[in-house]
Amino acid sequence: MVRIQDDLYEYVNGEWIKNAIIPDDRPMAGGFAELVDGVEKTMMQDFIELSTGQKHSDIIGMNDAIKLYNKVLDTKRRNEDGIKPLMPLLNKIRSITTLDELNRNLLSLTEDGVPLPIEFGVGANMERATENCFIIHGPSIILPDTTYYGTETGDKLLGVYKDMALKLLSYTDLSKDEMNRYIEDTLVFDSLVAKEVKSQLEWADYVKNHNPMPLEEVLEYLKPLDFKELLESLYEKLPAELIVYDPKAIKNMKNYFNEKTFEQYMHWAYVKTLTGNAGKLSEEMASLSTTYRRCLLGINSDSPLEKQAYLIASNTFSEPVGIYYGRTYFGEEAKKDVVSLVKKIIETYKRRVADNTFLEESTKKKAILKLSTINIKMGYPDKVDDIYKEMTIDDNDSYFDSMLKINRINNRHNFNKLYKPVDKNEWQMPGHMVNACYDPNRNDITFPAAILQKPFYALSQKESENLGGIGAVIAHEISHAFDNNGAHFDENGNLYNWWTDKDNAAFKEMTEKMIKQWDGIPFGKSSVNGELVVSENIADNGGMAVTLEIMHSLENPDFKAYFTNWAKIWCQKAKDEYVDFLLKNDVHSPNKLRANIQVRNFKEWYETFEVTENDEMYIKEEDRIIIW
Repeated sequence: MVRIQDDLYEYVNGEWIKNAIIPDDRPMAGGFAELVDGVEKTMMQDFIELSTGQKHSDIIGMNDAIKLYNKVLDTKRRNEDGIKPLMPLLNKIRSITTLDELNRNLLSLTEDGVPLPIEFGVGANMERATENCFIIHGPSIILPDTTYYGTETGDKLLGVYKDMALKLLSYTDLSKDEMNRYIEDTLVFDSLVAKEVKSQLEWADYVKNHNPMPLEEVLEYLKPLDFKELLESLYEKLPAELIVYDPKAIKNMKNYFNEKTFEQYMHWAYVKTLTGNAGKLSEEMASLSTTYRRCLLGINSDSPLEKQAYLIASNTFSEPVGIYYGRTYFGEEAKKDVVSLVKKIIETYKRRVADNTFLEESTKKKAILKLSTINIKMGYPDKVDDIYKEMTIDDNDSYFDSMLKINRINNRHNFNKLYKPVDKNEWQMPGHMVNACYDPNRNDITFPAAILQKPFYALSQKESENLGGIGAVIAHEISHAFDNNGAHFDENGNLYNWWTDKDNAAFKEMTEKMIKQWDGIPFGKSSVNGELVVSENIADNGGMAVTLEIMHSLENPDFKAYFTNWAKIWCQKAKDEYVDFLLKNDVHSPNKLRANIQVRNFKEWYETFEVTENDEMYIKEEDRIIIW
């Protein structure tokens, strides 16, 4: 049997991993996934009872969520309708044969979810966090990242996508020659876009998204797209500047979208609209549309229909469903207990910042102020957003038409935010989601009700176990306020350099050490990109540092329980394809490494399990890193 001193993760989780079976409709099992499965099982039963009248809910949006759920389940109508509900939109795209026609239809295409040569929307301004701004960047690509192009894996995935798209195109009224031309043009246009848009590594540097540009300058870059006409159809007063998240893509748009590539773009838009909406059509087309994703992630089959229906309804009506879950299954006693833990963590963080050895006093004061003003969102929102009053499901509409109307409402709702202040009461995650987050623009942390259960948290668990679980996760999210991205934002969520040059240099040096500690660690068929995962590793490191300090304040601290539960929450068994996907695209390190690497930076690990230089889980003291 593996020794804990050699492999904490395997010692705690090895037996489970050996016996665990990955569900056919998932790429992995374990920790988070088991909680997700539990929430889904509970809520799927509730949806059955709500749809049959055995249960009732007066929460705004819940009745429409059930209506949508039933439309997904109505395979008789879906199969009879086939592709018919989508054909008017596909024919609209096909009818556009000139740039002028495209420009006249930009707004309606946007509202209908047809991909344009650029993507855009409204969001919080990084420099002025109370104001919304208009954001623009390049379009999405078929492969998960630009680094896939020209590789064996990328070529294989494009082959799967091509085969899937051709099969879906066979349901349309295109001839065989037209189908082949459409898909070939799609792949050519996609390859042109891939040369200009950001990679996942570039997107991970969040601060570099903020690139204000004068409106007129951006409009010049976008020609021959008449983006001004679209903005004028949305607003009486045009924004003076746009925030360009991907300057290279916008400045070089002419390299992938111009008069010569116009037809390729239109065929790309047609194919992407088809593949993106086929899941809302017949069972056969819906199953076909998941072929590429299943290959990418190593998934064997689609979820059962009842699960699909629940997931679609709960994602579309996420806030009402989250509030329903929170009110039904989240206890007030647990909420008070976790909020108390959050406050304890914040106070501990303040002390650690005050005692920090590399920050100057002025920077410490600003950091403590930022900690003092963090807004805690725990469990679920108090009320449903007004948008759900508009999102009504018509009994006569098809599943596709229902989703099309909802897409239009969501797009309009987003665009209408531009000249309104940022609503800091909005929740970034619904109550039934097993996750947590920190928002640097709002300086808030969100902990949905669904994550506040075993092994992360339970009133019945030891305090030491809860600290190694939800405590470390809470402190992780707070640490994002001071990672390589969050550290650039002040207590109000504004992008502002409140650090001295000396502090910046010291923090950057520590960040580089964190990158170096992780970079190149072999995992799966590849290795860790230390730069891609540095922000999450800084947060894990900070989360462990703070919660270990709290452990020392307990009357009967159980460090073995702390470290064991830390390893337990990261338990995961995953398909090879999924592991490869995460290594290339996810800003989080692989779960096993999250469990095993961070603990080696802390003396408590060595003291608790008597780890020495003869053990695998040992690193030299001079190589250990504690930033916060």
